[in-house]
Amino acid sequence: MRVLIVEDEAFMAEALQAGLRHEAIAADTVFDGDEALERVAVNDYDVVVLDRDIPGTHGDDVCATVVRDHPGTRVLMLTAATRLRDKVDGFALGADDYLTKPFALEELVVRLRALARRPRTAIPPVLEFGDLRLDPYRREAYRNGRYLRLARKQFAVLELLMRADGGVVSAETLLEKVWDENADPFTSAPRVTVSTLRRALGEPDPVVTVPGAGYRLGAPGGKA
Repeated sequence: MRVLIVEDEAFMAEALQAGLRHEAIAADTVFDGDEALERVAVNDYDVVVLDRDIPGTHGDDVCATVVRDHPGTRVLMLTAATRLRDKVDGFALGADDYLTKPFALEELVVRLRALARRPRTAIPPVLEFGDLRLDPYRREAYRNGRYLRLARKQFAVLELLMRADGGVVSAETLLEKVWDENADPFTSAPRVTVSTLRRALGEPDPVVTVPGAGYRLGAPGGKA
């Protein structure tokens, strides 16, 4: 999952970014509405975590633009207001969810994962492919019932491959969804992470390299 945090309080934005990265969620941060619109225009975010009261373009207008121009991107609004009217207004603009400050990071993570499940196309809460089973909420993965001890990036890469359901996932997509905007576009990190993921999954290797295209999961039992 890739998230854009729009929050004008730098300390909070950085704390949220660090917390989400710890949960294997790639997060970018911006501090005003104008920059938020620029980022959304060039990056494919799954969710925008949007403070309603931000400098530049108001959060309400950012929300309306995202809903209109990027229907696949979900919006989770943040606000210090507790009035029902504010929440109603936010949902009326097309926001998918709402959190009132202060809130627990754990609750934000749960809400983000719930939003990421909403279709584009229907996504089951637990992913299965062949002998692989992955639960994004518990952050647990199994192969033939064997618990897999995966690092955060390995887990995120496996989740993307399983969501693709046998389709090819490019190295560029892995870099965009699992890492953040500070990643070197020429980095070998996706290739290295796929390599270590393969070792963690064991034999037979279920990850198929598609030359010039990327990676996909093979047929059940690890066959291509």
